[in-house]
Amino acid sequence: MRALGPGSVSSFLKTVLDVVYFAIIAMLALVTLGVIAGLLAISFVPDLFREVADRLNIEGDVTPGRLAALGVTFAVYGMLYLSALIVILSRLRKVFTTLTAGDPFQPENIPRLRLIGFVLAGMELARYALGALLLAIAPALTWDIDGFNITVWFSVLVVFVLAEVFREGARLRREAELTI
Repeated sequence: MRALGPGSVSSFLKTVLDVVYFAIIAMLALVTLGVIAGLLAISFVPDLFREVADRLNIEGDVTPGRLAALGVTFAVYGMLYLSALIVILSRLRKVFTTLTAGDPFQPENIPRLRLIGFVLAGMELARYALGALLLAIAPALTWDIDGFNITVWFSVLVVFVLAEVFREGARLRREAELTI
């Protein structure tokens, strides 16, 4: 099976990326609607957070204000996370479009890959911030958020190296075009 061009693995992966991209957009829309519905529900049912805490059997110093802060924190984090995935997937779709066309070393792919690397790094930093924020809001609750993840940072570095590989490929392609 071929790696590049129509009918290749690249074209199959491009199709998968398209489906996932639109599914993530739908998820972001649903989360946004859920946040709006939650904010409306809170304004009409002020004791909602206390009822949620009672149903979830949350113990410790979890006041309705803290529960509201937790809900907003998770909602904002979820919306930012899904938005970051949309950015990554939209750039990957464009990269895979060039792969499917059989011409991967387009100069436009270099900033696309760099942006993917920066967004991945930002997502990991946001995860660290989420952990710190959760501890500050509700220290009595146990949060299972891992610390430093070497795999994620290695992946970020790999994406930046791939961007440089694409840059070098585009440079060699330009040189080859000039010599012909």
